[in-house]
Amino acid sequence: MIQGILETALYVDDLNAAEAFYGDLLGLEKVLRADNRHVFFRCGPGILLVFNPEETIKPPPTDALPVPSHGTNGPGHVCFRLSGDEIDVLMERLNKAGITIESDFRWPNGARSIYFRDPAGNSIECAEPKLWGLE
Repeated sequence: MIQGILETALYVDDLNAAEAFYGDLLGLEKVLRADNRHVFFRCGPGILLVFNPEETIKPPPTDALPVPSHGTNGPGHVCFRLSGDEIDVLMERLNKAGITIESDFRWPNGARSIYFRDPAGNSIECAEPKLWGLE
């Protein structure tokens, strides 16, 4: 049986900007960076994979792990789990960094979500876990 999501992937054209955004601004712990191919971050019990689609579409070298090439184009979406107080703290950091909050609202069940964009245009949501009936 599936137990949860282990990793989520986003695609960006500038890994340096993504590394600064997710590591420095959002405070995620960097796990691994491979040149201009990808940078991975720990996010609670899961991992956020940030790929350069120009690199991940290429077949892997013959001496690499047997992972098939993959990738996408265009902005994606990820939602991070935060408490209401943590959302307030993050909003202050985002505002100080000049990041526009596109939306800040409460869902019909009372859960709060905020939306903003990373440097590549991916839609980033931060929401209280009760959005999906979790605590």
